[in-house]
Amino acid sequence: MIEAWAPGRVNLIGDHTDYTGGLVLPMAIDLGTAVRGERGGDVVQLTSVDQAGAAVVGLEVDDPSAASPPWARYVAGVVAEMQPVAGFVGEVTSTLPLGGGLSSSASLEVAVALALGAPGDDPLALAQLCQRAEQRSSGVPCGIMDQLASAAGVEGHALLIDCATLAIEPVPIPHDVEVVVIHSGQQRELAGSAYAERRASCEAAEATVGPLRQIHDIGALDAIDDEEIRRRARHVVTENVRVRAAADALRAGDLSELGRLMVASHASLRDDFEVSTPVLDALVARLISTPGVFGARLTGAGFGGCVVAVTSPASLPDGWHVSAAGGAAVTGR
Repeated sequence: MIEAWAPGRVNLIGDHTDYTGGLVLPMAIDLGTAVRGERGGDVVQLTSVDQAGAAVVGLEVDDPSAASPPWARYVAGVVAEMQPVAGFVGEVTSTLPLGGGLSSSASLEVAVALALGAPGDDPLALAQLCQRAEQRSSGVPCGIMDQLASAAGVEGHALLIDCATLAIEPVPIPHDVEVVVIHSGQQRELAGSAYAERRASCEAAEATVGPLRQIHDIGALDAIDDEEIRRRARHVVTENVRVRAAADALRAGDLSELGRLMVASHASLRDDFEVSTPVLDALVARLISTPGVFGARLTGAGFGGCVVAVTSPASLPDGWHVSAAGGAAVTGR
């Protein structure tokens, strides 16, 4: 019996920066996806405890996006990228909220890849394989953050990831802090969102001013004539600064500063990048007015999903109280 497990991730700060080679600060969490079964045969066949239908995928896949039911597309994307010599029959279980912005799709992809025999000793190669799988299966031009956080997680640490060099620096999470994830109640669907449009705006900005990662003075963005594109670029440039400062705050145990940066990040995502919603805004406002909450922000791509809060212990009774987990692994054979 093969058992592969891959964590989801929560991003503490740094959204919509990865696909421009920017900085992100996610952590793998102790919620994730497990794939259990046996290798063999000429088909990958998986049932899900949590989702209807079965994923039945042949070993030669032309168009992963055509697989059905919808969650089977991610399985088909992995099969298309790996081209395994043998199939797999098994079951998928998950403790992640689906569509919540905690990387349920990336977690599934990484677990499926490990179950099919992808080596787990090179987290970057595993993440790159699964990033390509998601892009092929969903049509969403996602960055690498979700898959890399799942593959390379370090217990007790967030990961400062430089998405230009793909260097990873573990950053300890202080023992006296809780990370709480709360679902807004608003489901999120990236393939039907303006995610690709936002990425195109960033690419348009870079065509004028060069790589956004290399800009440190937002005055340089004045060269962008289009006001909307300029605001999108301003989010990315200022978010990279906030990510670096947030990692410094974590190392120093300065939770008040971390919280301030998270709130500023949410405001930027709301006003400049326009990926928040009234539901998310109201939830963040409620949380940051709660005693013991240092900061809160939407997490993930936005358009619904979850909010992440950093709090003192026992300040929030609701939500998922998550811990920083190690990376994906094959846990049984």
